[in-house]
Amino acid sequence: MKNVQNIGLGFLALAIVIVFSGTFYTLEEGEQAVVVQFGRPVGATVIDAGLHVKLPLIQEVRRFEKRLLIWDGDPNQIPTKGREFIWVDTTARWRIADARKFLESVATETGARSRLNDIIDSVVRDQVSGSELVELVRSASWVVPKGEILEEVPAEVREELKKQVVRGREEITRTILAEARKVIPQYGIELVDVRIKRLDYVESVREKVYARMISERKRIAAQFRSEGEGRSAEILGTMEKELRQIRSTAYRRVQEVRGKADAEATRVYGAAYNSDPEFYAFSRTLEAYKEGQNKNSVVILTTDSDYYRYLKQSGKAAAVRPTR
Repeated sequence: MKNVQNIGLGFLALAIVIVFSGTFYTLEEGEQAVVVQFGRPVGATVIDAGLHVKLPLIQEVRRFEKRLLIWDGDPNQIPTKGREFIWVDTTARWRIADARKFLESVATETGARSRLNDIIDSVVRDQVSGSELVELVRSASWVVPKGEILEEVPAEVREELKKQVVRGREEITRTILAEARKVIPQYGIELVDVRIKRLDYVESVREKVYARMISERKRIAAQFRSEGEGRSAEILGTMEKELRQIRSTAYRRVQEVRGKADAEATRVYGAAYNSDPEFYAFSRTLEAYKEGQNKNSVVILTTDSDYYRYLKQSGKAAAVRPTR
């Protein structure tokens, strides 16, 4: 009998524990909850963190985030108003504003992202296809470049740069956000922000753009190379002209110096030879002998020749010279 009582008490204690464990629940910071009874939400949304009470066994708690959530859409290929096909990659920030309505309409975050995919992608497609590419790329504060920067680009690109921006990328994203917000609240969602992360040409257009960019870079490089070669030829021409001028001046200077030196030498020689005509005659005789010398010929001189006469006179002068 006691065993039966003990078993009964054990079951009772277990039932009490189950009842109490199913009665209380806690919410963390950043969470909100909806109490569901037989699959249908009852009561208001619980948004305060802490300990809360519900009916055990028949009621359940569905928890949702109160913090901002991220939505990243898949890149879509969309034509612009000018028929340029581009890839558009969009992102958004959203939160669950009404957890009960959220539970009744989309149930989970996965269902909410599916709705956001449909709504935001549709709005983005409408706005992109109704806007020029220049409006999607630039901001409304775009200022047309001036001076040398504008002159260096080709004519067709220059015309693109001069286009005035009416709306701009910021205005387009604000319009996307406003249009999407008109539909989103019915799902208990608050759309906080929408941004275009990236714009890019499709592959076929990108290849053409790259080819045009390469061609343009080659044209600019050829222009710079031509200007450099022209400048190089100009510098080399100036250098050659200056070099010829320097050489001509130097040659003229050399000739002037050489002429003055020859004149001075002639004057000195003339003065020296005029002081002793006989020595000049003797010197010229020796030079004649030297210049007329032939290895295969023999010159025979007598003792009465002028050559020996000068030597004899030189010897006599040395003999009579008084000594000190």
